Amino acid sequence: MTDSEIIETGAGDARITWHPAKKARLVLAVSHGAGGGIEARDLQALAGALPPLGVSVALVEQPWRVAGKKLAPAPRTLDTGWRDLWPAVAKKGLPVVAGGRSAGARVACRTAAELGAAGVLALSFPLHPPGKPEKSRAPELLGAGAPTLVVQGGNDPFGKPAEFPEGAYELVEVPFADHGFAVPKRASLTQQEALDVIIGAVGGWLGTLGP
Repeated sequence: MTDSEIIETGAGDARITWHPAKKARLVLAVSHGAGGGIEARDLQALAGALPPLGVSVALVEQPWRVAGKKLAPAPRTLDTGWRDLWPAVAKKGLPVVAGGRSAGARVACRTAAELGAAGVLALSFPLHPPGKPEKSRAPELLGAGAPTLVVQGGNDPFGKPAEFPEGAYELVEVPFADHGFAVPKRASLTQQEALDVIIGAVGGWLGTLGP
């Protein structure tokens, strides 16, 4: 059973859709990317699979998305919205893991330390713009200041797993997957199997966090 709430932030109204665990031991607050919403296949898969494992999932829609805009604002504005809604995901008194896909992953990395996140889940971290590896965003990832898991598609144009620098984080590859974790029909694993890789990796990693 899901429950949605509107949260006022300095960047406008955000929306949180809760997928609660019956006996939650931690919360995963996870947001979307710069061009999509919480309907993304990986976010929906995690929201369905994690509550039985004792993880309440808070799917966060940034204010620009709630307002019906098609493009995300500047990173500073995204960070403002995330900071201001954080008390709403932390109100249950449980450890909160900050997460996101693509631009949402960058927000989680940039703000994790100051918000006291128990960990960072970076789905499809955009290491660089497509075709521009020289414009690396690795410092954001490396500076997260909390236990971090990166889940990356093997064919992600924003950064393939082999391009990532060494650092104090874990990285799990989803074979053949693109930036949206879609896999081609000719791949040796199905779309569901790709999602199962994500669910298994995230569920196992979250099991090492919290009480």
